[in-house]
Amino acid sequence: MYKVFEAIDELVTMLEEARGVPMTSGCVVPRGDALELLDEIRDAFPSELDDAQDVLDRKAEIVGAAEHEAEQKLSKSTLDAERMVAEARAEAERMVAEATAHADRLVADAQAEADRVVAAGRAEYDSLVGRSQEEADRMLQAGRESYERAVEEGRYEQQRLVSQTEVVVAAKAEAQRTVDTAADEAARQRGECDEYVDTKLAEFEDLLGHTLRTVSKGRDHLRGSLRGVPAGAVPYDYNG
Repeated sequence: MYKVFEAIDELVTMLEEARGVPMTSGCVVPRGDALELLDEIRDAFPSELDDAQDVLDRKAEIVGAAEHEAEQKLSKSTLDAERMVAEARAEAERMVAEATAHADRLVADAQAEADRVVAAGRAEYDSLVGRSQEEADRMLQAGRESYERAVEEGRYEQQRLVSQTEVVVAAKAEAQRTVDTAADEAARQRGECDEYVDTKLAEFEDLLGHTLRTVSKGRDHLRGSLRGVPAGAVPYDYNG
C-alpha cells in the first residue's frame, strides 16, 4: 500500500506544478507520466480487493446458497428428530409390553403356586383327617372288642359265681372301666390328631400369606418401574 500512496503523492505534485491553461482553471499534464502513475496505483492495489469485489458481486448467490443449505440441514434435522422420537416411542411401547407380559407371567406363576400349595394342603388335611378317623375307628373297635370280651368274661364269671353278687358287680364295674378307658384314649387320640391338623394348617396359612405378599411386592415393584424408575436400577428381592 506504500507504493499506492507514493504514486498518489507524485500525481498530486504533478497536477500542482502543471502549467495552467490561460483563461481556464485547467492545466496541461503530461499524459504519459499521468498514465504511468495511474498504472502503478492500479498494480499496487492488492489482489484481495478484486476477490472482495467478486464476493460482493456474488453476494446474493452466496447468501441464497447458504440459505438453501441451511433449509436442507434444518429439514434433515427435523426428519432425524421425528425418526428418533418415533423410534423412542416404539422402544417405550415395546418395553411396556414386555413388562406387562412379565408381570402377567409372575402373577400366573404365583397363582399356580398358590393353587398347588392349596391343593397340597387340602390333600394333607384330608389325609390327616382320614388317618385320624381310621385311628379313632380302630380304637373304638378295640374298645368295643375289649368291652365285649369283658362282658363275656363277666358273664362267664357270673355263671361260675352266680351266687356271689359282689363278684358280678365288680366284673361289671371293671368292664365299664375298660370301656371308659378306651373311650378316653380315643378322645385323647382324636384331640392330638386335631392339634396336629391345626398346626399343619397354620403352617400352610403362613406359606400362602408369604406367597401372596411376594406377588403383591412384585406387582408394586413393576408399577414403580412403569412410573419412571429404571427397570434395572434397584434389584427386586423375591425372597423378601
